Amino acid sequence: MIALIIAASLVLLALCFVWFTRKIWFFRDPDHGAIDQQGAKVFSPVYGIVAYIKRIENGKVVSEKIGERIEINEIVKSDWPPSAPNGDGWLIGIAMTALDVHYQYAPIPGSLVSIDHVQHNRNLPMFDLWEYVRITWFRKGVQLFARKYTLENERQTMWIENDHTKIALVLIADKFVSKITTFAQVGCRVQAGEKLSFIGRGSQVDVVICGHPDLRITVKEGDAVHGPKTVLAELS
Repeated sequence: MIALIIAASLVLLALCFVWFTRKIWFFRDPDHGAIDQQGAKVFSPVYGIVAYIKRIENGKVVSEKIGERIEINEIVKSDWPPSAPNGDGWLIGIAMTALDVHYQYAPIPGSLVSIDHVQHNRNLPMFDLWEYVRITWFRKGVQLFARKYTLENERQTMWIENDHTKIALVLIADKFVSKITTFAQVGCRVQAGEKLSFIGRGSQVDVVICGHPDLRITVKEGDAVHGPKTVLAELS
């Protein structure tokens, strides 16, 4: 009888944990305080772990893992803006887990010039089990660049520009993500730190910064980032 009560209690606790996680924890929206609106800083659009930082040259990114140069258009699934000379820039990938805040925030103040959504019938998982444990519970960096999901999974690309730069946010869905909710509209002005979208469970957001060969990156691979509280880079 005691064993049955203990088992029932554990099941109840597990159900309560799942309910709390899905209904409350996933929807928390921390206060970020005053955010610099001068436009010379690129803030993290999400909470998570920096998975990779890559230089974009002539519209391509080198993958040391597979020994190939990957077209950046294969990641953003849209045309490279003509305002970025030579197709150069930077790519910063940030992995989100089930423990992270799930809102996405504007990394710079500016105009939201386009939103492109690319559907896929079968999303691939981002991590294997050990990688998921490392990045979720141990908060350790995991090298994710050039995996198939970065090119094939469902994604939504949002381009934001101001007088200093043009940036794309690429929301890449994980296997278990079924919905991306977008709050902003094309043509609207957004403030740095403003909520743009929400994506359930784990996912990844790639930040594509056009141009700026002398960009000063202020994070490194494996760092934890805390949304607009964290500066990813300072524009030259």
